[in-house]
Amino acid sequence: MCGIIGVFNHKKAAELAMLGLFAEQHRGQESCGMAVNNGRIFNLHKKMGLVKSVFTPEVLSKLDGEIAIGHVRYPTRGSSTATNSQPHIVETLSGPNYALASNGDIVNYHEIRRQLEEKGVYFKSTNDGELILKYIIYHVEYEKKSIPESIRLLMKNVRGAFSTVLATRNEMYCFRDPLAIRPMVFGEFEDGSFVVASESCALDILHPKKIYEMEPAEIVIVNDSGVKRIHNDQSKFVSQTTPKHCIFEHVYFSRPDSIDFDEAVYQVRENIGRELAKLDNFTPDAVVPVPDSANFIATGYAKEKNIPYEMGLIRNHYVGRTFIKPEQTIRDESVKQKFNVLPGFFKGKSIVLVDDSIVRGTTLRKIIFMIKEAGAKEVHMRIGSPAVKFSCYYGIDTPNRDKLIANKKKIAEIRDFIGADSLRYLPIENLKKTVSKPDDFCDACFTGNYPLEF
Repeated sequence: MCGIIGVFNHKKAAELAMLGLFAEQHRGQESCGMAVNNGRIFNLHKKMGLVKSVFTPEVLSKLDGEIAIGHVRYPTRGSSTATNSQPHIVETLSGPNYALASNGDIVNYHEIRRQLEEKGVYFKSTNDGELILKYIIYHVEYEKKSIPESIRLLMKNVRGAFSTVLATRNEMYCFRDPLAIRPMVFGEFEDGSFVVASESCALDILHPKKIYEMEPAEIVIVNDSGVKRIHNDQSKFVSQTTPKHCIFEHVYFSRPDSIDFDEAVYQVRENIGRELAKLDNFTPDAVVPVPDSANFIATGYAKEKNIPYEMGLIRNHYVGRTFIKPEQTIRDESVKQKFNVLPGFFKGKSIVLVDDSIVRGTTLRKIIFMIKEAGAKEVHMRIGSPAVKFSCYYGIDTPNRDKLIANKKKIAEIRDFIGADSLRYLPIENLKKTVSKPDDFCDACFTGNYPLEF
């Protein structure tokens, strides 16, 4: 789960890219980077840390050019190092320079890398973004294929999720995997400038005249002649006839003010809350979200039940998102710093506490302990998704099923582990009611029905 940005034909490309990355900071807080082309070469700046601390005014003043691509990273493939940060750049012997940033995960990474290494391709990192870039470059430089032909070959042979932006000295290529697993949108400005990003919230701050969603397997080419959209037939690359968007984007990851997969994220989350409320036949004193991703789920629950919605937990917004911290010890420490109870609020109350999901269970265990220590009479835990029992191989950090609490424990055991008086997950059939096209979504982390072999 990362965030990408691309800006073409704008005199302040680096500044716009920084603003877009800042809007996508929720998608990755480990590292960030940007490559800006000045008409000759790409100037690359990437570093561990948050966007505003890495891209200071002094740094931005040195990133001159009208083409920029950027990336915020949440590590799934490859260790947490600056080498694995994106964008990746390559200068070839024949002259062209390339830069690439991608969001997603490749399931046949080792197979494709081995094939390229046997042909003499060298890798600096263990990151799938570099794999995608060098796959394309190899077929362009040595197989003498065009960039669109090389991208189509990638779509056929490289399996997984990738929402990607590739830039050269004078062109930009945006493309999305045939199942459109991760979100990707682009926009055009009145002056002919172009911008592409992971989420629409990153474009809202830049104010393009219109925002479009990338289609599955689509390639968008941007150059001085304008914008060209190449609509590829999805069935040429995969056997599925529908997209398989990640439902977890709506449940947890995306910002609520984004429109992902043609659905308003906040509205889907409210729908989730209403579905949860319909399953309960009791009335608590209040419903309280675990902020922030569960805020709108709790709003939907409160509206359906006509009960008070209360922000009983206060979040310190300077800590970050505990789920996407790279180490468990850092997650544990962040929980203590991130949440605090509203003084006197919980005493004697029976509450419904709402969260989007339970992955490891360690965060909720600490939160419920805090709430009961503050005097709550009952804490009924309600989860806005089914139990996460299976690993995600398309961009979410659940590579080992042994780390998933629902894979090891029954619901009653999880309830006891987190210290709740009751625990209810949202059944998969109810989750499907919250989106307009349920067949267009991947639910493998809940059901084990993977849309791609691995």
